[in-house]
Amino acid sequence: MENVQNAAFVSVPLDDFFDPQEINNDIQTGIVVLTSKQRAMVDDLSQKLTIINPMHMEAFNRRMDDLKSLATAIARFPSLLERASLVSGIRTPQELIESLIAHTPEGEATLQLPSKSTLGRGFLVAKIHTFSSLTKLAKEAELDEKIIHAFQDETVSMMFLLQAEDVYLNMIRDNSIDIDFRRQLALSLLLLWEHRADQNIADIAPVLQSVWMARRRLAPAFGTMMGTSELIMISMQMDEQWAAFIKTKLSEQKVSQAMEEFLFGLSFEQIQRLKTILREKGIAAIGRDEVSQYLGQYVKTDVSLDYRDFYTQYSLRRDNARARARFGLDGPHKTLEDYFIRFVMEQNREKQNNDIYAK
Repeated sequence: MENVQNAAFVSVPLDDFFDPQEINNDIQTGIVVLTSKQRAMVDDLSQKLTIINPMHMEAFNRRMDDLKSLATAIARFPSLLERASLVSGIRTPQELIESLIAHTPEGEATLQLPSKSTLGRGFLVAKIHTFSSLTKLAKEAELDEKIIHAFQDETVSMMFLLQAEDVYLNMIRDNSIDIDFRRQLALSLLLLWEHRADQNIADIAPVLQSVWMARRRLAPAFGTMMGTSELIMISMQMDEQWAAFIKTKLSEQKVSQAMEEFLFGLSFEQIQRLKTILREKGIAAIGRDEVSQYLGQYVKTDVSLDYRDFYTQYSLRRDNARARARFGLDGPHKTLEDYFIRFVMEQNREKQNNDIYAK
């Protein structure tokens, strides 16, 4: 990706996406170590620890300094939003955008992507672990539950940024999406790589987290798919966008299949196999603890609120979906998160276009 030839690309000025004044004044380069919200949380925790448990302050300060040092080191790499002189020649944001659209391969793309994207992903993982540690620190100091929950929610929200990178890449390589929208998505990805922050995902994360928590509270009956309607009813009360997504997209077979995978914690193939086994045995339904026995293999169907559980479940569904798409197999070719984030971004794009025409 870093070795690009100008002749291979069609120039797409950033003016197509942003007002020139906005580019000059508002789009800054460099990783966002802490958002304003996160800074307020960290400062609040620091003040309380100083009073309640000063022994923890040294570890606290050291961890925050490490994050800053890591971000400073990554900032030395050329910005993805500016024209840069590399060893291989000149690189522009426009070329990166066109390269992402034209050359993003199937499979692992790490070596095809800019160094800053890979380094920034490592920074984000370190930041997620840091906030997870701060959550534990707040618990040990017996701070207010609101503070603890705030750090938990922020940790999960950052985990969704890891997902967002996958989703953007999936959408950018999706030829069913029009080219102008894919260019906008590619620019969103460059912004995410540059800053390791994304307002679209910040708005979407609480919704997906709420759906995950609703899924955890339910005890679906495997075989009959009982539980799906309960999840839908609960989740539709949480957010207008999610309700619109359910009403608009759940009738599509692949979206419905992706929902089943999300809800039951099983792959599409395992769900079909389990349905067949139960039908042949004349069994109406079984509980979560019986799934492994009937499938003849261990399957983790119970979930926790741990962000690592969430990401593990997501990554399994993501990898399975990509494999089905590659080999043209039945079942969902995208995750539920893919379908939902695409739906939200398409809705936002339509709203922006309507606002422009209204003027």
